[in-house]
Amino acid sequence: MKIGIIGASSKAGRNILMEAKMRNHEITAFVRHRERLIDPNIKIVKREAFELTKKDLMHFDVLINAYSALPGEKFLHVELGRHLIKLLEKTNTKLFVVGGPGSLFIDRECTTRLIDIPEYPQESKSIARQQLQNLIDLQRSSIKWTFLSPSPLFDSDGPRTGHYILGKDRLLLNSQQISYVSYADYAVAVLDEIENPHHVNEHFTVASENATSAS
Repeated sequence: MKIGIIGASSKAGRNILMEAKMRNHEITAFVRHRERLIDPNIKIVKREAFELTKKDLMHFDVLINAYSALPGEKFLHVELGRHLIKLLEKTNTKLFVVGGPGSLFIDRECTTRLIDIPEYPQESKSIARQQLQNLIDLQRSSIKWTFLSPSPLFDSDGPRTGHYILGKDRLLLNSQQISYVSYADYAVAVLDEIENPHHVNEHFTVASENATSAS
């Protein structure tokens, strides 16, 4: 499968890239700084995401948006999301978005999102609201997409267990009653969904299901 990854040098992007490479997919990594990603077995393209064209993307089976905003980059998640939606209109390329946990609902009625609670970190609210708007824009679009939110405890150093549980758009707890996922297990869920799609044009979430995951 031909997979393009925007933000391939981000934490999530690197884990997804490694998982896709392990499964022998044909990968193109789009990065701002080529020196941050060195791999002779992967096509690496130094390109700003906003410079991408429809011609650059239309040959991919899946384009993964793992873009990670830098401090002070206001509204770029929204602007980039809309740019990619426009580029992928009337193409067969599916957009897979690395979302955030803030957009997950926390109540059965699905009226309150995680971002709405007072305890949500103030420093993370701006990015979370942008990611939520990106989701809303996707839901209104005509392209084929999937948006995967990690659990709030998103552990960059956690193990790749391959054991995870999935939910729709509500906060998910594992058997330990913890909303936790490692970056590595998140990447496994991404590639599993890409290879066997069950959430086309849907928002879903993932949690690691492992006895030692939160230790």
